[in-house]
Amino acid sequence: MTGHRPRPWAVCALTAAVAAVLSTTPATARGQETLPEVRPRVETPALYDDEAGGNADADDPAIWRNAADPDRSLVVATAKEGGLRVYDLDARLVQSVPAPAPPGPDDAPGRFNNVDLVHGLKLSTGRADVAVTTDRGSDRLRVYRIDPARPGRPLTDITDPAAAPPVFSTGQEEINEQRTAYGLATWTDRATGRSYALVSRRERTTVALLELTPTASGGVGYRTVRTLDLPASFRLPDGTSWSPCAEPGELPQVEGMVVDPANGTLYAGQEDVGIWRMRADLTGTPRLVDRVREYGVPAVYDEATEECAAGADPGYGGTRLSADVEGLTLLPESDGDGLLLASSQGDDTFAAYDRETGEDNEYEGGFRVAAASPSLDGSEECDGAAVLAAPLGSRFPHGLLVVQDGHDAPGDGDRAATNFKFVDLADVTTALDD
Repeated sequence: MTGHRPRPWAVCALTAAVAAVLSTTPATARGQETLPEVRPRVETPALYDDEAGGNADADDPAIWRNAADPDRSLVVATAKEGGLRVYDLDARLVQSVPAPAPPGPDDAPGRFNNVDLVHGLKLSTGRADVAVTTDRGSDRLRVYRIDPARPGRPLTDITDPAAAPPVFSTGQEEINEQRTAYGLATWTDRATGRSYALVSRRERTTVALLELTPTASGGVGYRTVRTLDLPASFRLPDGTSWSPCAEPGELPQVEGMVVDPANGTLYAGQEDVGIWRMRADLTGTPRLVDRVREYGVPAVYDEATEECAAGADPGYGGTRLSADVEGLTLLPESDGDGLLLASSQGDDTFAAYDRETGEDNEYEGGFRVAAASPSLDGSEECDGAAVLAAPLGSRFPHGLLVVQDGHDAPGDGDRAATNFKFVDLADVTTALDD
């Protein structure tokens, strides 16, 4: 999902009148703080979500570090119907991987939504680093081997089609309804060495745990271990029940997810609700770490406008996140501490939480990614984010934060443009320490 542009599913937004009130109310009066700004060093070429641009729409990045030559590290990113894009550390395009064609003329095309990495995945041919992506169009995972010996074409598809069934759907007719594989986070269980993908379902509250399995052909398949359904409605302090407003039939979905490898904790962003914390093996009881500001606000969906008309705010929401809560990424520190970063899409900010669950994931601050120049803008309505706290050669010696920009500027007429911004991690840590 990119921002709040019109889309074929629910557009759950405030009415123009309520939005105008919020826009003219000082941030401090709404429980918001004035946040420091960081600025990107470089940005990727714009992607255009139209026929001329190949229906390419930037969404979610992952950062792969070349341990032998950090200057040749890569950013792998999804472009929805545009497939995958691979960039170098100067944000130049290295490789474009197309999404699969639809199986039939009336079927949904491939659509790569989220991506994450697995390091040292065990294959029948040896261990390899791989990129795993959700193909929302076909309700499947796709797995790509990362080969640094092929600098111009580092990604090779090693998905075994015989071992890669639909994740949630029973057949092509159901796949075409597109309640399919959506958000993604990978996890390698340190106790067993087995690798998994946590996958959410579009327009549903379900999260599935899939084990990645090597096949005899040298490829990768997967099997479902278990699923978990997050709540779709919530009991408020006044005793009433509340559900986020959406188009009829839709439930509050999850997209942004990340697993803390140190303790196997999954953080999942339910877009109109907040951030959940749970065991990555999907056992136990999820806990809501923080809520979006809009949590508990009554709203009614208007079929004519395809928007939600909001009522009075009862004050049950949080103060750090504005719906949608989107990309989640983990910033570890050498002493075992670290931060969980979350994209607050509704107000173009990022919130940081203590990684330590013993500290109850305490809020640690936030920041904005602002424009560096008239030609290098910041990040708006950010969908996905990825951070790597390791030296990346001469370009980013302190590490790197990559964020999606839902409205790349300057634009090209009326064409919807998106891309990815690269931010020096030292700038982020300095902003959060201030």
